[in-house]
Amino acid sequence: MSETAFDPKMLEALVCPMTQATLAYDAEKQELVSKSAKLAFPIRNGIPVMLIDEARKLD
Repeated sequence: MSETAFDPKMLEALVCPMTQATLAYDAEKQELVSKSAKLAFPIRNGIPVMLIDEARKLD
């Protein structure tokens, strides 16, 4: 069984490192989105990368 899939249950424990707000899971882009911080955090090999320096800025 592959462990590369992101488990959406992890969203219950994860918050934006900048604003402490809840995150939305974008399955298509494999990102966790913080609308309050306007950042999208990548998910690599099923693991969310919750570093502000690694996040993509949203318009």
